[in-house]
Amino acid sequence: MRNDIPDSRERSIGVPHGEMKFPLFLPDATFGAVRSVDSADLEGCGIQAVVMNVFHLMQNPGSSVIQRLGGLHKFAGWDRPIVTDSGGYQAYSLIRRDLSLGGITKRGMFFRPRNSSRRFLLTPEKSIQLQLSYGSDVLICLDDCTHVSEPLDSQKESVERTFRWAERCKTEFMKRNKLGRASTGVRPLLFGVVQGGGSYELRRSCAESLLEIGFDGFGYGGYPLDNKGNLLTEMLGFTRKLIPPEFPMIALGVGEPSNVIRCMKVGYQMFDSSLPTRDARQGRLYAFKENYSSMGAWREESYDNIYVKDKKHVKNGQPISPYCDCLACSRYSAAFLHHLFNVRDPLYYRLATIHNLRFMTLLMRDLKGPYNEEQRFKE
Repeated sequence: MRNDIPDSRERSIGVPHGEMKFPLFLPDATFGAVRSVDSADLEGCGIQAVVMNVFHLMQNPGSSVIQRLGGLHKFAGWDRPIVTDSGGYQAYSLIRRDLSLGGITKRGMFFRPRNSSRRFLLTPEKSIQLQLSYGSDVLICLDDCTHVSEPLDSQKESVERTFRWAERCKTEFMKRNKLGRASTGVRPLLFGVVQGGGSYELRRSCAESLLEIGFDGFGYGGYPLDNKGNLLTEMLGFTRKLIPPEFPMIALGVGEPSNVIRCMKVGYQMFDSSLPTRDARQGRLYAFKENYSSMGAWREESYDNIYVKDKKHVKNGQPISPYCDCLACSRYSAAFLHHLFNVRDPLYYRLATIHNLRFMTLLMRDLKGPYNEEQRFKE
C-alpha cells in the first residue's frame, strides 16, 4: 500500500493539497477554523496543515453542507493540507464521561448531542466515507480511545475494538480511494492509531496488528498525560519504537512545547493540539529566551511562559519576545497586549493566537535535523 509515497525519513510527504515537511505542528481547527484567526493569518504564521474533526463537522454545519460547497478546503478557504480526526477522542472525552450522550458498540459509536433529538451513528465505514467526501489529505481511522489509568480489561477491549475498526476502515478506504484522489494523481493517506493505555504488551499487540493491516502512518492513541498532567514519555517512546522509522507518526494531543521536544527526541514527526491557541486566548504566551536561530541545541528551558495579565506588563514597552517576527511582536508592545487582554478586546485573541502559532512553527523549524541526532538537544 505504501509504494507510492515517500519514506518519512526523507523529511516530507506528499498529499493531494501539497507537501507536509517534518517536523510538523498542526493546530486544531476542530469546526473548520482555528479560533480567532483566519486562513491568511495561519499562512502568515507558517502553518503547513491543520486538523479538523469529523465528529463535530458532521453535526455542524453538517456533511451535506460541506459536500455541496466542494469540501473542507473550499468551505474553509484553506488551500493547504487538512488532516481529519475521526472522532475517537471525542468518544472518550464525551461519551465515556456521560453515558446519556451515547455509547460505543462493535458496530461503531452512536451519540445524541445535548438539546437535540437527532441521533448520529458513526461507524468505521461512515468515518472513512465522510473524510474522503470532505477532501481530507490525511484520514485517521476511527479508534476507541482510553485513559492510561483505566483498568486492564477496558484497555484490552479498546485494543480489540480499535483493531477491528481499523480493518474496516482500511477496507472502506481501499474501495473508495479514487474519490479522494486529487487532479495531481496524489492520493490521500490513511493513518492507524496505536492504543493500549499503560500496557506495554497491549501497545505491542496493537502496533503489530495495525502493521499487518498496512497503513501510511500511525498515531499514538490514548490521552498522552497521566493523572498528574505529566507526559507519558516512556510509553510514547516505547510505542514509537514499535513502528518502523520509515512510517510517519503523530503524537496525538501533544502541543505543550516542552512535551513536543520530548516527543521529537524519541522520533515523532507530527504533533497536533489545541493547547497553544487555547493558552494564547487565556493569556499564556510562549517566548524564546534567546535567538532560536543561534541556539545550536535545544533545551526544554529555552523558552518562557509569559502571562500577559501580570501587572509587570502595564508599562512594558518591549514586545512579548524580541526573537519573534510575528505580527504581535513586530508591531505591538507587551503593554498593549496586556491592555487588550484586560478589556477583552477581540484583537487580543487574534494577536496572541498568531504569536503562539508562530512560536510553534519556529520551534518546528529549529528542531529539524536527522532523527536521533541527540546533539540537537540538551537534557
